[in-house]
Amino acid sequence: MSIRSTAKAIIINKDKVLLNKCFDEHHGEYYSLPGGGQHTYETLHEAVIRECLEETGYSVIPKRFTALCEEICDNPITRELYPEYIHKMYHIFLCELVNDIVKPPTEVDDMQLSSEWVEIKHLDKIRLLPTVLNDNIEKMINSDIPLFLGAERIQYNHG
Repeated sequence: MSIRSTAKAIIINKDKVLLNKCFDEHHGEYYSLPGGGQHTYETLHEAVIRECLEETGYSVIPKRFTALCEEICDNPITRELYPEYIHKMYHIFLCELVNDIVKPPTEVDDMQLSSEWVEIKHLDKIRLLPTVLNDNIEKMINSDIPLFLGAERIQYNHG
């Protein structure tokens, strides 16, 4: 087993956040931050830039590290089927768009339906995964101090 290092983005533009709208059989409909797994020899900044372009079609600039959280999947079937996804460290960055040009996404997650701009003032009305983001995303946007959001044990992985 290995620990998966992921780079995630809170992309802000005109009082909105770009989120991936997702759906799967265990969680139903939910939103997640764009981003994904860090490749070997790739910095976290490089990973978040690449992942955002692949999933959303937008080029981003990471501005600051905003949070760290950990997720561990306890489901034995998931552990057997997806060993590379059962223990993840989320490195979350506040990002800005390079420009307004959007390209077609080249590599979206299986659960990802689309990418949507959500008004910051409406973030409390949507469901984010990992769940620790629901109570903390506005703090992450507004605080200059990085947060440690703790560890969460889950039964099923998500996008």
